[in-house]
Amino acid sequence: MMNERAQHLLKVLIERYIVDGQPVGSKTLSMLPGVELSSASIRNVLAELETMGLIAAPHTSAGRVPTARGYRLFVDRLLTIRPLEEAALHELELNLQPDSPQRIAQSASSLLSELTHFAGVIVTPQRSDIAFRQIEFLRLSERRVLMILVTLDGDVQNHLLTTERDYKPSELIEAGNFINQHYAGQGLDRIASRVAEELHQLQGDIAELMSAAIRLGQSSMAASSAAVVVAGGNRLLEVNDLSDDLSRLRQLFNVFERKTELLKLLNQGRDAQGVNIFIGEESGVVTLDECSVVTAPYRINGQVVGALGVVGPTRMAYERVIPIVDITARLVSSALSFRI
Repeated sequence: MMNERAQHLLKVLIERYIVDGQPVGSKTLSMLPGVELSSASIRNVLAELETMGLIAAPHTSAGRVPTARGYRLFVDRLLTIRPLEEAALHELELNLQPDSPQRIAQSASSLLSELTHFAGVIVTPQRSDIAFRQIEFLRLSERRVLMILVTLDGDVQNHLLTTERDYKPSELIEAGNFINQHYAGQGLDRIASRVAEELHQLQGDIAELMSAAIRLGQSSMAASSAAVVVAGGNRLLEVNDLSDDLSRLRQLFNVFERKTELLKLLNQGRDAQGVNIFIGEESGVVTLDECSVVTAPYRINGQVVGALGVVGPTRMAYERVIPIVDITARLVSSALSFRI
């Protein structure tokens, strides 16, 4: 159990290291405001913190640097969150207005990168039950029909259907009108369960088109829901903590390119109640051992549909990054909600 003196010294050391990026020694700590200890007493406390695995001494310096475990304790118990600057808040509010989910996702990732100077990431909306606004069928040729599906989120999807028979244009219009009249505004999963019960009551031609619309709409949503948007990865070239190791940096860019590991982390962040932070090896991705990933879920009309965040070095200004991620998630939720 750490006493208050040790906690305060750890907090001051980490805050100093985040600003300077240099190992912090006992002499430096003794001169900082609020540290009313002699150098000898400070060295004793530092030795205790090192034994606990919260700080470490690089070979090239007598000073100490925080470990991933030290950062974790700092973030969980010692961090003082700073209010977001008025200019940054205004920029977020100005650029995260109601729009298509794709454009909002692109704007959010770019803003996260711009405001933190790290990489901004977001997984596009992923909902278990997507509602549609309108369905239209167009005859292309014999037994070939184009289905146009417009979701309540404003996405427009085109699907090519191969039907069991040739449909007249008037029949396709009638089918579209029937579906829109009876099912528009509902989720595809809910419609699927209803259609299963009512299918025998529907006219055969409409039933075929209705089943195809549900099947293709659901499969398209499942396929598109795994998209990850990354912005500002090249900003990490300017971070000394990462750019000193070009091999590790190349591996990091490969993670951004593949996006599989990022999707896994963001999906974990999606399940969190609020801001979630992966420090170093906590991410489970070897390439991110020198990084921290700060994530937060976002919602559409109260339903969690995705997550966004920032990828940067473990030596980041958490007190500033956390509110940026948190507020961005709230504004993205607002921009995506109630867009009917």
